[in-house]
Amino acid sequence: MSVDEPVAGAGAQRRPRDGVPPDPALTFPDQPRLELDQLLRQLVQRAGEVMSTQGRLRGLLRANQTVITDLTLPVVLRRICEAARDLVDARYAALGVLGGDGRIAELVHVGMEEAMVRRIGELPQGKGLLGAVIDEGRPIRLRTLDADPRSCGFPGGHPPMGSFLGVPIRVREEIFGSLYLADCTRGEFTAEDEELTRALAATAGVAIDNARLYESTRRRGEWLAATAAVTRETLDPSDGHPLCTIAERSRELADADLAVVLLPDDDGVLRIELAVGGPGQHTMAEHLKGRTVPREKTLSGHVFDTSQPLRLSHPGELAYLEPAVAVADLHIGPILVVPLLGAERTEGVLLLSRRIGRLPFTEEDLEMTAGFASQAAVALELAESRVERERLRVLDERERIAADLHDHVIQRLFAAGLSLQGVASRLDGPEADRLAQVIGDLDDTIAHIRTSIFSLQRTGDDEGVRSRILAVVTEVARLLGFTPLLRFSGPAETLVAAAHDPALADDLVAVLREALTNVAKHGRASRVEVDVLAETHDGDDRLTLVVTDDGVGPGQGARRSGLANLERRAARRGGTFELRPHTPRGSRLRWAAPLS
Repeated sequence: MSVDEPVAGAGAQRRPRDGVPPDPALTFPDQPRLELDQLLRQLVQRAGEVMSTQGRLRGLLRANQTVITDLTLPVVLRRICEAARDLVDARYAALGVLGGDGRIAELVHVGMEEAMVRRIGELPQGKGLLGAVIDEGRPIRLRTLDADPRSCGFPGGHPPMGSFLGVPIRVREEIFGSLYLADCTRGEFTAEDEELTRALAATAGVAIDNARLYESTRRRGEWLAATAAVTRETLDPSDGHPLCTIAERSRELADADLAVVLLPDDDGVLRIELAVGGPGQHTMAEHLKGRTVPREKTLSGHVFDTSQPLRLSHPGELAYLEPAVAVADLHIGPILVVPLLGAERTEGVLLLSRRIGRLPFTEEDLEMTAGFASQAAVALELAESRVERERLRVLDERERIAADLHDHVIQRLFAAGLSLQGVASRLDGPEADRLAQVIGDLDDTIAHIRTSIFSLQRTGDDEGVRSRILAVVTEVARLLGFTPLLRFSGPAETLVAAAHDPALADDLVAVLREALTNVAKHGRASRVEVDVLAETHDGDDRLTLVVTDDGVGPGQGARRSGLANLERRAARRGGTFELRPHTPRGSRLRWAAPLS
């Protein structure tokens, strides 16, 4: 073939060669071309499915990333709902959190407007179809909710829903709650949607567990800070009131609506020492302060006697124990009662409560509150011990001062008085009178010092007749403008105690208060002397009170009703009462009663 001979191509006619007739034109049949087009369409479809799957996997990765970017549990739960709704194109999404009783205690939802939620009212509790996801522990996917008999009981105002997908969420092999999706915008949920939601639920379980651990660590830190604050205030009383800090911080950290501190009373009951309320309960909490609660058959008394904490979902959970406070008035729901455990005894009880309808306290709440209460009780005991040591130190010092006054000052004054009496006996005239006046002043000084010694030896909780008389004298001194001279003669304390008549001391104190008050209001005196005499006369023990003043005397301004009361007190005991003028001026009141 020559170089200029044309080359036969596909579909071109051959030139005749050697007398052979030419072949017909070459063509491709339609059947193979159709098969090729079909293969190309399938390839494009598969490529589209791969791209769609890849896009949904990217959506799952974005959802996982969204879920794990925060450690605050409420935020994590809401992000799980939002991510799940976007992932499977659902209109509504909800996450139900289980409570201690296996029912839904909290429901986080997205897709509904607030007005719609208010119309619906009470949220579901985990019965019917929602509870079936939890009970069966596996996903449930429905084309329509009406196809399952368990989907019933929708409240009024609830929006209509078509398709449904429910997947349980597990945290360390424990069902934390369930993720619910409804009304797919594509018509119904597919098996692929179920797989994607299950994968998201697995990630959600890890995120929830991390958030719970973070929350637990944060709360433990806050409880430790609260314990340090209580310890600081017990060691430095000027910082605040430790009981108030215990109530307020425990209420805040346990997210309670009411905190009550109950302490034992001398009458064998528990007294509400402090009550702190949250928003809306301040006034009711104030009314609780000072009330008493029996220890028998009450929650607080049971915890105080057994030293074991209690955690209840509602006040009536233990029928044989009554609540410690008025349940109806305060709308109390979940309750937490822990003892204030000291080193050797139970110091009191801390009661925390939430309003009806709120979540119950958790086991972690119980553990942290009980630990905080015990540490707070130990801090209170340490503070009491420190105060007691300080009191004993002061008493020892006062005892030392009283001994020095008695053994040195009084003896020297007494010796000086005796010496002056000896000198005065050898003198006549004005010099003797001046010495007699000095000797009288020394006697008064000795009497004042003796009263001061008794005051130094007197403790704050002393309820003897001497202490009560001294308290009245100190009280009325503010009205008089000066302190009366007080003298005790004889074993008044011992004789009154031996009489086994508590009312005798009451009468004596009442007579003294009335007499001094009369002098302060009407006597215009500049000097008052009080003598308490315990003496034996003709074999009978007698207690006598003598009040002398240098005022205007009994004839001007004496209160006749008060004097009549003094006369009746003496007559009721077979004693005597008299009020006379005193020489050179003033009045002299004498009240006496037998001790036998």
